[in-house]
Amino acid sequence: MKVRPLAIDGAWELTPVQHGDARGLFAEAFKADLLAEVIGHRFDLAQVNLSVSAAGVLRGVHFADVPPGQAKYVTCASGAILDVIVDIRVGSPTFGTYDTVLLDDADRRAVYLAEGLGHAFCALADHSTVTYLCSTGYNPSAEHGINPLDPALGIEWPTLGRDGTPLTYELSGKDTAAPSLAEARDSGLLPSYDDVTAYLRSLAE
Repeated sequence: MKVRPLAIDGAWELTPVQHGDARGLFAEAFKADLLAEVIGHRFDLAQVNLSVSAAGVLRGVHFADVPPGQAKYVTCASGAILDVIVDIRVGSPTFGTYDTVLLDDADRRAVYLAEGLGHAFCALADHSTVTYLCSTGYNPSAEHGINPLDPALGIEWPTLGRDGTPLTYELSGKDTAAPSLAEARDSGLLPSYDDVTAYLRSLAE
């Protein structure tokens, strides 16, 4: 498995080796020992989520309070998505910036994002099926969002689907009503870079 650090500290792209023949293919989609070596501590799997999205669906930007936060290992088993990781850690050198990875059923890449980072994606094909391995379970009181269309984030969402068809964005009511990055920061909703760093350090002890 090939590992590439992303532009935001705490996020990586992981690309498996695929072994194929006339029957199909096989790949190691997740390796706990390798991931632990990369992130510096064991990834404790608490919950697995699955979503299926039509082309143009935007989900996110989602994040959780730290501690404990919620680390995610994200793959796209069918279809394609543009996965987006946003640095929402107040005080981080890259606060407010983002990086993207194409996750699809061809290269079968995965993305790992540590606690304290924001996550979003845009589906590029109908029936795009995304699996999230999560370090903590669902806790609605500790989970929050930022509007993915916030101009201050400046996310360059794709305008065409995988088949070249123009995309019409569709958001949930909750994501549409989510605050901007500035509003979330001013209200104290965002995690601090120092608190996240200290928590991640504690996981490695």
